[in-house]
Amino acid sequence: MTTPQPGDTYVQSFARGLEVIRSFSANAPEQTLSEVAAQTGLTRAGARRILLTLQTLGYVQSDDRYFRLTPKILDLGFAYLTSMPMWDLAEPLMDQLVEKVHESCSTAVLDDLDIVYVLRVHTHKIMSTNLSVGSRLPAFWTSLGRVLLAGLPEDELRERLARLPRRQYTQYTAVDDDVLLERIREAREQGWCLLNQELEEGLSSIAAPIKDRAGHTIAALNISGHSNRTSVDKLKNELLPQLLQASQAISRLMVTRRR
Repeated sequence: MTTPQPGDTYVQSFARGLEVIRSFSANAPEQTLSEVAAQTGLTRAGARRILLTLQTLGYVQSDDRYFRLTPKILDLGFAYLTSMPMWDLAEPLMDQLVEKVHESCSTAVLDDLDIVYVLRVHTHKIMSTNLSVGSRLPAFWTSLGRVLLAGLPEDELRERLARLPRRQYTQYTAVDDDVLLERIREAREQGWCLLNQELEEGLSSIAAPIKDRAGHTIAALNISGHSNRTSVDKLKNELLPQLLQASQAISRLMVTRRR
């Protein structure tokens, strides 16, 4: 992917401001000026100007040494959710699905090489990672991601695969190009994807697409379960029909809402 360059359509100072915001994370909830500069590749003077601007706007607070984000930063993320009220239509159906299957249910969208969670309905905590709305996971190694990737044109899928950093998350993780392509194509052909312990040991999930009026995949819905209580056979034979029913119902609602 070509990195945008400064010009009439690219505001570098704004891009740098977003980099500063993204430098804060669970591993770095508060940082000194020097740490922000090092994380973003900015000079101390440049990082200071951006941090003070964010502080003036209320997105950052400081105790003179450490900077941290404020709750106001959530406004930026929730702007996406509130601008797309269709997710309000999906949540009641997800609640019903969770009541039936007694497993956690999620909806996610694709963002380059990641999936981003836009809705979560929990039952039990099944991953060591605390997933919530806004959380990201690698698209190629999640059932949600493979369903979303399956909706891409073949040339775009291959382009993303070529940029994919490889990581062996578990002994079951597929990292070979041909294997990954085969599994994504299988998801495209059958209309769903089952992923077994490729991202985390003991975790399996099954996902189905949510489509718009034109039949394009715009999101994905999944059910996740731990292998000590939900086998792969149970996911496929018992839970898949209910998942497909829910995903198709949400797709119909999306079409109705947009008319």
